[in-house]
Amino acid sequence: MSLEGMNAVVTGAASGIGRACAVRLAQDGADVAILDINSDGLEGTRRLIEETGNRCLPVTVDLLDRTAIRSAFDTVKEELGHVAILHNNAGGSLREGIRTFPKSDYDQWDYMLTLNLRQATDCTREVINEMIAAKYGRIINTSSEMAFRTNFGMTDYTTAKAGLLAFTRSLANEVGRYQVTANAVCPGVTRTPLAEAMPKAHMEQSLATIPLGRWAEPEEIAHAVSFFASPGASYVTGEYLLVAGGRTMH
Repeated sequence: MSLEGMNAVVTGAASGIGRACAVRLAQDGADVAILDINSDGLEGTRRLIEETGNRCLPVTVDLLDRTAIRSAFDTVKEELGHVAILHNNAGGSLREGIRTFPKSDYDQWDYMLTLNLRQATDCTREVINEMIAAKYGRIINTSSEMAFRTNFGMTDYTTAKAGLLAFTRSLANEVGRYQVTANAVCPGVTRTPLAEAMPKAHMEQSLATIPLGRWAEPEEIAHAVSFFASPGASYVTGEYLLVAGGRTMH
């Protein structure tokens, strides 16, 4: 369904899932603001969005910095106007520094919780009151299949992504009366630059656990985001969709 006339914000949009989702929302008709700390990656996403004929506003921002987030959203509102769709996609795991809980430290936990949970709540805070006033809004959070299954040494990441689901459901309960929805997508292993940098043995091990026998493509995650963003999802809130090739059945 068309998103024509709507403005969307996608965080973590410089590559991978965020880039694919930002482009898909533009293809659906939205003007899109893209936020990331990687300005070169944002430029690549901008070019793809502008090929759709829709407006794109790249904003380089450190999403770990609350003041920077506030400034970024001020820029978005000044340049594009009211935000109808927010896709909190930014996040990540410490693939190069995985540690079990007894060996992890406070700094690692603070970083992971901020990157995967707090910055999403901070970004939501910047748009939620205007969505309530407009009696329309779509909040879409990128959680993970890891909110449902665990990998050794990833307690911090799993905790943050599960917390993001709890935030999604709680928010949906509070703002539903204003026709604002909040939902989450939970990707499995997806072919992104970060995932492809994993050791070959780890890649082969992950494939062996996926019933469909392959990784997801970023565009497949974007299909789910497109649905939650659409007018067709007006009666869906507080839900999550696993896009994981069946791996969570195990």
